[in-house]
Amino acid sequence: MRGGVHHIDLTVKDAARSRPFYEAVLGHMGYVLATVYPDGYCDFDLNGARFCSIGIRGESGPNAGRTHDRYTPGLHHIAWQAESRADVDALYALLREIGATILDPPADYPQYGPTYYAVFFADPDGLKLEYVHKP
Repeated sequence: MRGGVHHIDLTVKDAARSRPFYEAVLGHMGYVLATVYPDGYCDFDLNGARFCSIGIRGESGPNAGRTHDRYTPGLHHIAWQAESRADVDALYALLREIGATILDPPADYPQYGPTYYAVFFADPDGLKLEYVHKP
């Protein structure tokens, strides 16, 4: 699909430490752990297909150790489409079960549209993530 997102790579402090979080969250959404490289970098493919993958890599380079700030240039957040409100609620239950940081619980967010229902949460390094149902 021309213009579709082929892949996203996220840099985290420690890929091995973040992997269980992403395995749980992305697994709920239908992603499958496809590859784990010797340095800990891993790829998740949506429904096992390599057209939309998410990579999780450990930090490196001269800026290693800095704290992520979504209000400076770079990634603000990622939002994934949920199948239903119940799907959002199911991910919320999973997030609570794994001890994830909940930024905003599942609710209607009319400021984003009349049928916008979402949960906002953070990964272990504070990256803002969202799961939204907007029919």
